[in-house]
Amino acid sequence: MALDSPKLQKVLEEIKIGVIQLPDFQREWKWDDQRIRELIATVTLDYPLGVVMTLETGGSSPFRARPLTGAEDAGSVTPGLLLLDGQQRLTSLFQSLHLTRPVRTVDDRNKELRRWYYVDILKAVGSPADRDDAIVSVPEDRVLRSDFARRVDLDLRSTEKECRAAYFPLSQVFDGDKMTAWQREFVRMDDGNWDLWAQFQQQVLNNVGSFQIPMIRLGASTTKDAVCSVFERVNTGGVPLNVFELLTATYAGDQDYEREHETYYRLPDVWHDIKKRLATSYPVFGRLEYGLTDGLSSSDFLQAVTLVVTWERKQNRRAAGVACKRRDLLALPLDDFRRVAPQVADAFEWVGEFLHRQCIVRSADLPYRTQLVPLAAVRAILGEKTDEPELLERIVRWYWCGVLGEMYGGSTESRFTRDVEQLIAWAQGSGGTPDTITEAAFLSDRLDSLTTRNSAAYKGIYALLIKQGAMDWHHSEAPLTPGTLVQNSVDIHQVFPKAWFARHSGQDRRGNSIVNKTPLSYRTSRSMTGSPSAYLKVLAQESGTRPEWFDDVIATHLIDPATLRHDDFESFYADRSKRLLELVNEAMGKRTVFRDQADR
Repeated sequence: MALDSPKLQKVLEEIKIGVIQLPDFQREWKWDDQRIRELIATVTLDYPLGVVMTLETGGSSPFRARPLTGAEDAGSVTPGLLLLDGQQRLTSLFQSLHLTRPVRTVDDRNKELRRWYYVDILKAVGSPADRDDAIVSVPEDRVLRSDFARRVDLDLRSTEKECRAAYFPLSQVFDGDKMTAWQREFVRMDDGNWDLWAQFQQQVLNNVGSFQIPMIRLGASTTKDAVCSVFERVNTGGVPLNVFELLTATYAGDQDYEREHETYYRLPDVWHDIKKRLATSYPVFGRLEYGLTDGLSSSDFLQAVTLVVTWERKQNRRAAGVACKRRDLLALPLDDFRRVAPQVADAFEWVGEFLHRQCIVRSADLPYRTQLVPLAAVRAILGEKTDEPELLERIVRWYWCGVLGEMYGGSTESRFTRDVEQLIAWAQGSGGTPDTITEAAFLSDRLDSLTTRNSAAYKGIYALLIKQGAMDWHHSEAPLTPGTLVQNSVDIHQVFPKAWFARHSGQDRRGNSIVNKTPLSYRTSRSMTGSPSAYLKVLAQESGTRPEWFDDVIATHLIDPATLRHDDFESFYADRSKRLLELVNEAMGKRTVFRDQADR
């Protein structure tokens, strides 16, 4: 690592000719007009701008590069430096001080603008405190208007008009010939402008000409993991860089692939096609129009691929163990990704069907997205063996232990690797019960605190109620199915409504518990007003079901109908808690732990 301080003019020249470019994982430049003006003011005052960071090219794993916005003509040049931190600042200065076309920016409402930048000479030679006001941007036609564009306040459409207004165009600050010609015109108009220009030269132009950019240069041997870590640390004000973006640039820079295919590898396009395929078949993976990170993210997919690759390497004694930490993802070769990715995509499709059978069909109802990663990896490794009844039963039990035991709520990378190895060993008869099953526990009083979708166990019990045969109280011809969940707008609703609690139990928190909630259609929920005894009569009449048969429909939700018909919340809550605990026990294949037992 080295520290340098080149002059701003040299840096902007190197941007123009392509010596300095961006790694392709950098996001697009977009600074608003006010920030650009404030930045220019900082440079004209020779105030510190902050360090920029670059990476020397020529390493063993080069990133694909692209020019900074405005320097696209240098796209065919091989860069010497990649800009890791400082893109917004240097792109803003390059466009406003070095290009001969208006800057494409936005206003404070994110409305697109095209602006030229000027410095008001009279204000600039005053107090430094006024420098921000001295930097002015004008529209593309160089005319400032007011009163709904009916009045012209400033016209800078010619050099003569610029000189009369004493507004110097900052796009000429590094062009000696143009600046000299502008100066001649300025002083020709008024002899007094000689002294004014001399002050302007000393207080503004000399500062810009001598301005230096503190620059850290990372050596070409810097690892991808280190680059990612450094970028995230210095880019705290922006959106954190993720591994997918870094691999996008790495794979795009793979020269062997480019020589063979005469184009570069486009990881985002590959992921888009995979996500589209999965999301189209299984909404639990998210809807494509909501973004590619909804439901199933690119990082999830990369982790699953890496788990499979490292498992293979371990079997061939080329790796010590299964792994999927960031450094492992960054070390994933393009050849391995291209070979394994189709298998993993097929595996996630199987996972979608698996979730469908568990009555989890919408991304909002998915207890843990992360738990799908090891599940897909296991499917990719074992293939159709996971469809064998005995193994599938074990996988179902593992899944529900993870959900109801809330095993995937914290750091998951170590659990990923253990689950992959242990599930495969369990399937092959060479290992015992996975830790996720043996360690999972459901405390009896956890039901009281399961009140929102933020809890995986809350979503899990909701799905289990549907899976075990719950019927809607309006569409009561058959049990709810994954298909009718969406068709009938099924969601979770309170059995004893909020209004009932307001009249009878005040602030009883149990009203929000999963015990007092159950999956029902939107149409049913609209009739659930007042007390349960009152709305049950309405629902029975609306559904056309005989009262004695309607009790059987209510019972499919693991509810004693008599407790509702007598509006007996205490009996309802105690009875249903017991029934839900039995449902949990059956799914996990183990008994509930009661609080007094856990404290022993």
